[in-house]
Amino acid sequence: MDTILTYSEPDKAAVDLLIERLNCHPLLARLLSARNIVTAREAESFLNPSLKNLPDPFMLKDMDIAVKRIYKALENREKILVFGDFDADGITATALLVDFLEYCHADIAWYIPHRIKEGYGLQPDHILMARDQDVDLIITVDCGVTSLEAVKDAGLEDIDVIITDHHEPGPKLPDALAVIDPKRDDCKSCLTYLAGVGVAFFLVMALRKFLREKGFWEELTEPNLLESLDLFAIGTIGDMVPLVHINRSLCIAGFKRIRQGLRPGLRSLADISRLDITKIDSDDISYKIVPRINAAGRISHARICVSQLTDTDRGRIEKTAALLDQLNTKRRKIEQEIVADIEKRLVKTPHLLNSKLLFLWDDKWDPSVLGIAASKLSKKYFCPVVLLSTGNGDAVGSCRSINRINIHQALTECEPLLVRFGGHAMASGLTVKKDNLHRLNQQLLTHIETSYSQQDFQKFLTIDAVLDPQDIDIHMAREIDRLRPFGMENPEPVFLCENLNVASSCIIGNSHRKMTLERSGVSKHPIEAFHFNISDPANLPVYYPKIAFKIKINKFRTNTVQIIIEDL
Repeated sequence: MDTILTYSEPDKAAVDLLIERLNCHPLLARLLSARNIVTAREAESFLNPSLKNLPDPFMLKDMDIAVKRIYKALENREKILVFGDFDADGITATALLVDFLEYCHADIAWYIPHRIKEGYGLQPDHILMARDQDVDLIITVDCGVTSLEAVKDAGLEDIDVIITDHHEPGPKLPDALAVIDPKRDDCKSCLTYLAGVGVAFFLVMALRKFLREKGFWEELTEPNLLESLDLFAIGTIGDMVPLVHINRSLCIAGFKRIRQGLRPGLRSLADISRLDITKIDSDDISYKIVPRINAAGRISHARICVSQLTDTDRGRIEKTAALLDQLNTKRRKIEQEIVADIEKRLVKTPHLLNSKLLFLWDDKWDPSVLGIAASKLSKKYFCPVVLLSTGNGDAVGSCRSINRINIHQALTECEPLLVRFGGHAMASGLTVKKDNLHRLNQQLLTHIETSYSQQDFQKFLTIDAVLDPQDIDIHMAREIDRLRPFGMENPEPVFLCENLNVASSCIIGNSHRKMTLERSGVSKHPIEAFHFNISDPANLPVYYPKIAFKIKINKFRTNTVQIIIEDL
């Protein structure tokens, strides 16, 4: 499918004003304007975010109820169970809340379910486990907003439940003591962009304030919550929520904390990932750290990651980091085999790609990696993808979507056919009876075909500016870097150059091309360029009419610039 290039058209008056007021690079002013940042005050707030005016955590619905109940548990030495999820968001949220409560000398335990054996979220069996362990209070993080049956059972066992979550609620909320989820219809906090770790952080903010009012910190030094922002940054970036507003401010502060290397488990993860922790950025978190954290939940058990992020024993930490690296290698191999299997199937049955939905299942597929496989296929074929494993009992799988096609809404329309489901507009998990697979496929397809137009299936790439090679220098790259961290709703800028010759070229690692590019007829301003995952290494162009690319600072030679090709 051809990509349609669209061109950013920022307001010229706003750009001129930003250049004058900020005394900044014209390109930075253009990029700010394209993000609807058009005044000097907005630009200063975006480029130099402050933590002085954080939102009041008590704006979150039920927060007051939750902190009062936790305070009571602390006072009475009640047993508290923190119940998390098995992805990077849930793991960091668990570690963050457990760190804080342990500091408060709570009688605390934590639990992460097994992805395959137990599935997502708080289940009735977990309530029985909590009862047998004499738990008085369960606090969920990054899950629970759809756990109606489990919460009902907890009430019968006289166990209070506080839910903290950021996923889409169902039509009915669980009958918990408190349900803190910014996506509740009656929550007026305007914090819907928070990840699960973000909601947990706001709970800790509120609890610290409440404990201060109760005189709790008179005999114990009040903790500095900046120390937990490394966890906030990892979970927030790992869950791909919008990097805007307070998420951006807290992530920037979190990166400062990460680069100090003060959390031993995180430092060892950076070492095993061959990263310089003092230069770590959002790409490193997304492509190096988070996959290793997630690999544990996919291939083994995610509980080892909570220990990795909270432990201080160097020997244990380094051993676990090595294990996570091995699990990630194994995960990558399993995922590649599934994608290769699907590609073979599509060669044999190409008509499957004529549909506006790719819906496939197989007995042999490992359900733990289907989300990653679905993500790769949705990007390649640019349509929503549903992959399910039918090897044991019910079919279990994952969905990934494109553009503005809301796969969670599509599943909601098919709810009678599902055992359970949950997630976001772009990514969801589901369980379905095998007998319902064909009907589910047809109903999802009908919903998508009737709810969306052909334009929703078109691949667009927005070009932020057309550049000449001589424009690309270290000064420009540093100005672009002021917009970091990049992510949802703050995408990394993409640029265009035309008429480029390949002056030199070599292949790295079978499928990556490293080049020196020059403007046709001009050799004064060569550019170092990389094109990753090229499809045909045997047929390499020596001339590009135009390329779309991102600009990076070379991490090994920090005064030099390179470009990463996005599209040709």
